[in-house]
Amino acid sequence: QVQLIESGGGLVQTGGSLRLSCAASGRTFSTYAAGWFRQAPGREREFVATTSLSGINTAYADSVKGRFTISRDNAKNMVFLEMNSLKPEDTAIYYCAAKSGSYLGNYTYWGQGTQVTVSS
Repeated sequence: QVQLIESGGGLVQTGGSLRLSCAASGRTFSTYAAGWFRQAPGREREFVATTSLSGINTAYADSVKGRFTISRDNAKNMVFLEMNSLKPEDTAIYYCAAKSGSYLGNYTYWGQGTQVTVSS
């Protein structure tokens, strides 16, 4: 079992930056792949970024490539999402997720989400 708690969301202007954090419970977090997803009002939840167990391998949605960076600190059981050059279309609830094994595929564990609002 893994419990995930996100933080760092807020209101920012277009072009601004935010850093989301995800704190994971459990001593074996390094055996879980981690990712970020988001859900905008009236839309389905969508993939944003993912990182492998070690953090060496990452993948991003095309819409955030070059602007967002996912990273993790296994010693602190933390996952981060650095978001730069934010756009109004990035407005959504952002969710941290984890799964055992490969960083590809469906995720098992989810946080409660943190709201990100980008004003134009």
